[in-house]
Amino acid sequence: PWQRRQRCIGGLNGEFLCRMEDIPDFCAEPHNPDEPKICFDEKPVRLTDHSVMPLPPEPGMPQRADCHYKRNGVCNILCAVEPAAGKRMVRITEHRTRQDYAQFMKELSELWPGAKRIRVVQDSLSTHSGGSFYETFDAETAHSPASRFERHYTPKKGSRLNMAEIELSALSKNCLDQRIASVEKLREIMEIRVKERNDACAKINWQFSTADARNKFKRFYKN
Repeated sequence: PWQRRQRCIGGLNGEFLCRMEDIPDFCAEPHNPDEPKICFDEKPVRLTDHSVMPLPPEPGMPQRADCHYKRNGVCNILCAVEPAAGKRMVRITEHRTRQDYAQFMKELSELWPGAKRIRVVQDSLSTHSGGSFYETFDAETAHSPASRFERHYTPKKGSRLNMAEIELSALSKNCLDQRIASVEKLREIMEIRVKERNDACAKINWQFSTADARNKFKRFYKN
């Protein structure tokens, strides 16, 4: 009775199943340069600094750091990845607002000036909507990026279906396993990591299909 496992508890309704099937269908479609498929996500990062400067490494002795640290606030990583092309774009912001989202998506849309539409997978956070453009820019500026995005939302409690989470995990390796004291330092470190993955054209091999989804959650479907 003292044991406990943590998991998402809640019924899977028709809306969940609909969105869950939409994502693998979307990912299974062939790559079309005129209609790029993008996955977008955000990640808050806590900034910390050493309260006591670490002792430098010596022969046979690693660097020694004190367990205490100073909190320097929180920032936000915005990440968009085109899995089929091996491209990603990352921005570090000091806040997590509609304006930050709209500005990032506007810059993202400018990477494909000739694309008919840009299809994006994202979660249903309240800031992730076309309305954010109109709360940030004038009507003429807002209309172009707002109308070019075709949004596909992950189901509630189903954010693992978003490949941007995989990309954020890959970017975080060797980046967020250390104390980073400022936004500027995080930008410097992340820029190097993003360039490495873009130069390597690192892609994501997505293997979860609609058939897999139906088999895994078959008890929630109507017979």
